[in-house]
Amino acid sequence: MMKGLWGKKIGMTQVFAQNKVMPVTVINTAGWYITNTRNVEKDGYNAVQVGCLRPRYLETTFSLDWVKQPKKYFSFIREIKLGKDPKELELEAGKPAVFPELMQQGDMIDVHGVSKGRGFAGVVKRYGFGGPPASHGSKMGKRPGSISFMRSQGRVPKGKRMPGHLGDDRKVIRNLEVITVKPEENVVLLKGSVPGKAGSLVFLQKA
Repeated sequence: MMKGLWGKKIGMTQVFAQNKVMPVTVINTAGWYITNTRNVEKDGYNAVQVGCLRPRYLETTFSLDWVKQPKKYFSFIREIKLGKDPKELELEAGKPAVFPELMQQGDMIDVHGVSKGRGFAGVVKRYGFGGPPASHGSKMGKRPGSISFMRSQGRVPKGKRMPGHLGDDRKVIRNLEVITVKPEENVVLLKGSVPGKAGSLVFLQKA
């Protein structure tokens, strides 16, 4: 059994479910094919390697020769761990990876993704600092303020919250509910938001 599935974040919308309007994130799992397999005897672990077809080849009939040239035909190559040998699960290169079958409505899953990169940011935007008083002639602006007594020694405490790069970090959102699974469209709808921008890769794993 696969430990999870890969997909692309399409974006957020609203659907009517459980007698109320719910914000959901739409995950597209179409266009993934098995490109290789791993087993304990040869590689030391059981896994399946999957690739996402480039958009120009999505409407073209799949050919087994594409697996021999993954950089040309696939935009992403990823691995998914397996609990059994791929041969026992009848998984082999060239077969479509039909992922929505792993998820059922009501399942609780964890979503792994990379957050949006927002460049260099100050402490107010990066950590939510309150900032100085807005009245009485304060000229501090959005500066971080004192950085501890060790500054006089030319040192800064490790882990001190200061301005720097914001975002572009691997994040995990846990226990999101599966609202709807549409196998015919290879689409999964998850309650709430997930890390990343539209078009970014996410990994869905049962909680």
